[in-house]
Amino acid sequence: MDEARIRKVIHIDMDAFFASVEQRDNPDLRGKPVAVGGGGPRGVVAAASYEARTFGVRSAMPASRARRLCPNLIFVPPRFEVYRHVSAQIREIFLSWTPLVQPLSLDEAYLDVTDNLKGEPSATRIAEAIRAEINAVTTLTASAGVSYNKFLAKIASDMNKPDGLYVITPAQGADFVAGLPVRKFHGVGPATSSKMERLGIITGADLRARSLDALQQSFGKAGHYYYWAARGIDHRPVNPSQERKSIGSETTFHDDLTSYEACMEALQQLIATVARHCAKRDMAGKTVTLKLRYADFRTVTRSRTVARAIADAVSIEEVVALLLKGLLPLQQGIRLLGVTLSGFGETEKDALNAQPALFDAQD
Repeated sequence: MDEARIRKVIHIDMDAFFASVEQRDNPDLRGKPVAVGGGGPRGVVAAASYEARTFGVRSAMPASRARRLCPNLIFVPPRFEVYRHVSAQIREIFLSWTPLVQPLSLDEAYLDVTDNLKGEPSATRIAEAIRAEINAVTTLTASAGVSYNKFLAKIASDMNKPDGLYVITPAQGADFVAGLPVRKFHGVGPATSSKMERLGIITGADLRARSLDALQQSFGKAGHYYYWAARGIDHRPVNPSQERKSIGSETTFHDDLTSYEACMEALQQLIATVARHCAKRDMAGKTVTLKLRYADFRTVTRSRTVARAIADAVSIEEVVALLLKGLLPLQQGIRLLGVTLSGFGETEKDALNAQPALFDAQD
């Protein structure tokens, strides 16, 4: 690798951000299992404290299940205006070091510090300084990953959570990836991970053993990314102006679904995941898309646009249910379902304060 071209990339990820802010602002919550989100029968966990995570409580989990896992779980409603304020404080710290900041959500971002504003040659020291500054300003903790590209920096930030720092150098990159389970690769979800395992691809070394043609045949355009990631190579720049156009989630089932009820039950988790990511990014959209793949691999999509932007699970589910009903009776078993929200504009706070979604006249 050409030393002159080596970039210095940091990925900063706040630790249990929403829940940590709530525990910071309410001393009675400190040291207790806390979930941010709706605690009602149809509520969903938007974020969980580390105390709650020890019981298996995770974000995007239905509130009813979270309560079964942790009977003493304390639900608190989200305060997005507070999270945005804290996020802005953190963003100012980032920008004091470099203009090349690419936010992924309210609580995480990439920074390219190769040529930074303070002339500090060590990305590790910069990451240490940023973590200290975040703690001094907000009293919250952040974890950081330092490496020579975005792929490895993001993986590194998860290595020593919470309140940790991990560095992957150019000399370590390829070997580190070789021993990494493919399910840990950013961009490899549960469905892709299962497909890779069926193909005998368990680790980065297994992935590296496959040719580019073979990976593109199996995974389409993503095969190119997997091929280079398996070698510790990622040329994507840190892009401050990148805008997210959609938020989606999909899954492939081991056994085909054959009824409306089974499909709606499976869609609950996907809808919860989309709603959780909307909350993290303070985004709300007007267009909901349902993706459905039959047992013969024929794929259909249906979309509906609502008059006001939505972001919560209940509103998204309302639209998804109507879209699915429009596809009844099911022609055959369903092997894959997906839900996507797009058409962003309003923030989630705007959407939560708005009236219930009203469908456009043409729908």
